[in-house]
This record gives sequence, C-alpha cells and structure tokens, in this order.
Amino acid sequence: MKHMMMVLAGLAFVLSACAPSAKQLKEAIEKDPSIVFAAIEKDPEQFIEVVNKAAREAQSKGAEKAQADESKKRDEEFANPLKPKIEEGRAIHGPADAKITIVEYSDFECPYCSRGYQTIKEVMKAYPKDVRVVFKHLPLDFHPKALPAAKYFEAVARQGADKAYKYHDAIFENQSDLRTKGEAFMKEAAKKAGADMKKLEKDLADPKLMDRITADMEEAKEFNFSGTPGFLINGVSLRGAYPFSEFKTIIDRHLAGK
Repeated sequence: MKHMMMVLAGLAFVLSACAPSAKQLKEAIEKDPSIVFAAIEKDPEQFIEVVNKAAREAQSKGAEKAQADESKKRDEEFANPLKPKIEEGRAIHGPADAKITIVEYSDFECPYCSRGYQTIKEVMKAYPKDVRVVFKHLPLDFHPKALPAAKYFEAVARQGADKAYKYHDAIFENQSDLRTKGEAFMKEAAKKAGADMKKLEKDLADPKLMDRITADMEEAKEFNFSGTPGFLINGVSLRGAYPFSEFKTIIDRHLAGK
C-alpha cells in the first residue's frame, strides 16, 4: 500500500507541480498500466485488502439505498394499497371478519413457498382473530407438479375451505412426496383431507379451475410478482420468504392505523 502511494505521488509530481486531476491520473495509467501492476506486485496483500474494503463499502452503500427504496415503496403502499380481487367462493383460511387479509401467491413445489407456509402458520397463531389468508396460485414453469397440485387445491376447495387447507398443509409438509409420487400423492392428500373423490375427479375436468389459476397468475404479474412466494398484507407487498418479524411489522402497523 505504501509503495503504491509513493508511485502515485511520484506520478503526480511528474504530471504537474499542482495536484493532478482524476482525468490526468486516468490518462497516465492508461498510457502506462505497468505503474499500477508494479505497485500490485510489490504488495499484493495490501492491494487485495484495499479492493475488498472498497467492495464492502460499495455493498454497504448499495444495501442502504435498497433499504431506503424499500421503505419508501412500503410507505407508498400503505398510503395506496394494492387491490387484489377476492372472488366469491374463494377458499379463505381464518375468520371472515379479520382486520388483516393476506393474499399469498404461491407454488406448491417451491421450497421457498414451504418456508412461507411455515411463516404463515406463525402469523395465524400470533393473530388468530385478526388475520385471514387467501391462497392464490403462481406455479412456475420449472416446477412440473405445481400446476396439477394447484388444480387439486381448487377442486378440493369446492367441497369446503377447511378441506382445501388440509390438502394445502399436507402438500407443503411433504413436498418430497409431491415430487416423487406426483398425482398419486395429490389424490392421497385430498382423500385424507376428507374430499369426495368422485366429485373431485369430476371437478378436476372443469376448465374453470384453470381459468382461476390463470387469473391468479395474471394478477401476480400485474403486481410485479415474478418469483414465489409473494404476499399482499392488506395491500402492502412482501416479495419472498421473509421471516415472521417482517409480517409482524406490517400487520402491527395496519392494526395501529398508521
């Protein structure tokens, strides 16, 4: 480091009796890059230390900016919340008169959605009277079991929200079985949830199931959810498998009326 500074100081003296401009230094180094290479070779450990420090500082500044941007965006969504559609007959988990509605855009085969499922369980336990959940679908192309599993959820939901969410829980708690057994496991989970299997088979053939899933995917795109899971908490977005504390911050702010 000391050697590098001496090289640069000498370069500055050659260029001008006054302090050189950044442009002058840049031109000199471009003309003869060996000046810098010599300094690096003289003390490579110091050079790496300087580069790493600069990288850490840049990363820190980037994180601070991202946090500030996220905070600003969140304030905007509290003032003007996003408005998802909640159609009649939609399977809803939690009290009908809950003050907080969480709309979740999810993929049954996504491991991050499994984390999201566990977090939502924490949320429901912490706010049993204040929170309800609407599960919507965003099956990703590279998860081949996600779309069929979504169809099963909607078919089971026609027999009751409680049965649909029992099926939902079974899938997320046994994702490895979903991946290895496919539709056989979906049927098993639906049966254990209490579904009438004959009615289920008939409903699975109804194209309206796919219409609902497609509408969910289009709505997710409208709100700029490209990955899973994504959440709207009374219209305020969380994008990713965030921990309980992030949900709590938004829910408590809503409940406080701020």
